[in-house]
Amino acid sequence: MNARVEVKAQTLRCAVYTRKSSEEGLEQSFNSLHAQRNACESYIKSQVSEGWTALPSQYDDGGISGGTMDRPGLKQLLADIAAGLIDVVVVYKVDRLTRSLMDFSRIIEAFDGAGVSFVSVTQAFNTTTSMGRLTLNVLLSFAQFEREVTGERIRDKLAMSKAKGMWMGSITPLGYDKGDHVLVVNPPEAETVRNIYRRYLELRSVHQLCAELKVEGVRSKRWVTTKGRVLGGAVISRGALFYMLQNRHYLGEIPHKGHRHEGLHPAIVDVELFDAVQLKLADNRVVRRVRRVKAASALLTGRVFDGEGRRFSPTFSTGRTGRLHRYYVLAEVQQGRAGELHPDAIVRVGAEALEGFVLAELRRLSGRPQLTPEQIPLLLRRVELRSAGTHMILDRGELVGEDHPELALQDLEGRLGSRERMVVEPDGDGLRIALPRRMKLRGGKSWTAYAGEAPSAPKVDPAIVDALQRAHVMVSEWRDDERSLYRRRVRRLAFLSPTLQRRILEGRIPAGVTLVDMLRTEPPLRWSEQAAWLTSLPG
Repeated sequence: MNARVEVKAQTLRCAVYTRKSSEEGLEQSFNSLHAQRNACESYIKSQVSEGWTALPSQYDDGGISGGTMDRPGLKQLLADIAAGLIDVVVVYKVDRLTRSLMDFSRIIEAFDGAGVSFVSVTQAFNTTTSMGRLTLNVLLSFAQFEREVTGERIRDKLAMSKAKGMWMGSITPLGYDKGDHVLVVNPPEAETVRNIYRRYLELRSVHQLCAELKVEGVRSKRWVTTKGRVLGGAVISRGALFYMLQNRHYLGEIPHKGHRHEGLHPAIVDVELFDAVQLKLADNRVVRRVRRVKAASALLTGRVFDGEGRRFSPTFSTGRTGRLHRYYVLAEVQQGRAGELHPDAIVRVGAEALEGFVLAELRRLSGRPQLTPEQIPLLLRRVELRSAGTHMILDRGELVGEDHPELALQDLEGRLGSRERMVVEPDGDGLRIALPRRMKLRGGKSWTAYAGEAPSAPKVDPAIVDALQRAHVMVSEWRDDERSLYRRRVRRLAFLSPTLQRRILEGRIPAGVTLVDMLRTEPPLRWSEQAAWLTSLPG
């Protein structure tokens, strides 16, 4: 008697994935996604004898192109596959999964890594065989080809329509309303646009114009999406203002890929006004480009912050004499938002003074007197300019090295002053050194020193020396009717005692005393009293 052996089929958990590129028809009670799901579930039921069972979870992507992997339904599907919750993925057609060969290879690699099979209802193949893979690649190649051809047809139609001067969508610019493939002038908004062009020529600054428009309550174009959402109507940003001042739609043109076509809509800005604005924008771009090139050489770019974590950016200015003055300035100041800062906030520091201070401190803390400015980025992570002092965050590995780090840390602690603190950062790779010294808010030429600090080497202040030289020139060209208060104050320096003038030239004046300090109060006429006057200055 032969015994019958029944082998129970293994249960295979099947996930159905559906996708539709456009949102058209998705609001219907039975749409394309439902049709795909019904076909896939019917196929799964036909394989019940093989142990197939449909999972209740739905992996749907409606209104999303197959040319991208950024799809919520697909991401959830791949996450569940990685979690071992799926055995078979079923789709209506292979292009529902993706239309990109590169993306498809990634998806199939994820399927194979998890031991998941892939089935297309209308295209019979098995991904576990080489023939099945070849079939898939051929089908997907045609799907990608179809997508590319469709894209080319759309781009060609768009280019031809724009060549005829038609408006083909996107955001309607301020000054116009959207008509039937044509822009219609909105008179009040058009006058606002013309005023913006005229005010830019008067102010010559997008920053100032942006602030003025904000005060006047000028807002960007408001429009309603096809879903009924109201967008726009916000404060015009600097970027939007730059774009508006270069928008050739205001000349009655339709630009497309570097070409300019005569539009069906009328112009609202005349050519002379538009060209004048372009010339001024071009001049400003040249200045900004030079500024970026000169600022790029700053040693501490990207490493200077205030106590609140706001970044300082390098910049420069040139005086009437053409001399270059470099600074580190808070980004809020450069963006015209200085009014948002606290009145006592540090907003600008002299670049030479800051870089010299940082380099001197790094040489002292690292014990490397030959440290060059180019080596600063290796040691320094950031500098924080605080109201009560300066914090430097250093790279621990570069500072103490790998050999005997504990001994190196002890040496570093020995180099710290009595009022300086060292803290290991939470990540363990950085050292925070708190220095009780800060930049002077007036003058900004040097750091104030705390009591008990070892005297530093004499340092000549070029601003004071230059003023002293100009003072002697003014005396030789004496004018009783000198009207400039500043020039009269500078001229007083020529009457300082020879001893005091020698100390100025040799840099042997009290630390922290600046030219502003010396000009603020009148020195006594008696030479014997001038030394005490200089010492009393608030340096």
